Amino acid sequence: MTATYHKYILNFKQPSGTSRGVLKTKETWFLRLTDNEKIGVGECGVFRGLSIDDRPDYEDKLKWVCENINLGLNNLLSKLVEFPSIQFGLEIAFKSLQRAFPFELFPSEFTKGKNNIPINGLIWMGSKAFMKQQIKEKLEAGFTCIKLKIGAIDFQTELSLLKSIRKEYSAKDVELRVDANGAFHADNALEKLKQLSDFNLHSIEQPIQQGQFEAMARLCEETPLPIALDEELIGVFSVTKKQELLQTINPQYIILKPSLVGGYKESQEWIGLVEEREIGWWITSALESNVGLNAITQWTFTLKNKIPQGLGTGGLFTNNFDSPLQVKNGALYYNTNLDWKFNL
Repeated sequence: MTATYHKYILNFKQPSGTSRGVLKTKETWFLRLTDNEKIGVGECGVFRGLSIDDRPDYEDKLKWVCENINLGLNNLLSKLVEFPSIQFGLEIAFKSLQRAFPFELFPSEFTKGKNNIPINGLIWMGSKAFMKQQIKEKLEAGFTCIKLKIGAIDFQTELSLLKSIRKEYSAKDVELRVDANGAFHADNALEKLKQLSDFNLHSIEQPIQQGQFEAMARLCEETPLPIALDEELIGVFSVTKKQELLQTINPQYIILKPSLVGGYKESQEWIGLVEEREIGWWITSALESNVGLNAITQWTFTLKNKIPQGLGTGGLFTNNFDSPLQVKNGALYYNTNLDWKFNL
């Protein structure tokens, strides 16, 4: 078996705002495995400024992986604990290598085009007018679950946006989720959660920055609004540390981004731990190309979680790869009439 890696820069169709700044490009890396005539393709979706493996030696580690690919998947995963996006890229690549068709990783009713995955429509930060326009488009496109990024513009403006949605659509009509990306301060977060709870929200993701275990635990205990941990899970490697985090904070939900937490294996471990504690969960992509999104989506379908997932649509980038993934009426479908065009 031989392996190579390739860097690829995804370009946003329009700059996308988060509480960490405006994104114009997204770096990603592809692993290609070759074994006789078989080919496997995986995506290592490092997220600069967020991934725990955003390190100067990232490319060196990819080079090492390719030079030592014959160690096999399990041995490689055990040596890459601090590089979760590379772990996931390897899992995808090895799974791809095993398949007759390299992009059908988990054959199911989804990949046959007979079933779909409900997803939330993502509203990016920006001016009030820009956010209102996005909301209008998502609702017209049939989404019944909308997630708003908050924390970058004036909080009162964000509240008025939520109020305007609720004037037209009840919680039965449209489920609203918000994601603060850690933008609130621990000393005033509870008051903000109380104000947000007036709008019958499903949940808020990561209200305060990760690493403040005691403050987050107090919030989760006192909150009038379910809290979902997201960034909090990044860099928590051992099962002991995962148990400690969950026992200390006891959140209402966790959100799993396979590229950030170590792929399928580590995500499954988190799921097992939270289900023991009756904590809810869902899966989210993290701005991967359609290669990574496809790998997350097919696996997510097998988990049979019925609530809307946080999966991307693949439509944010000008230079994404053509794939059978399509969004229709607020759900992700696999259109078997469409072909892949992966040209790396």
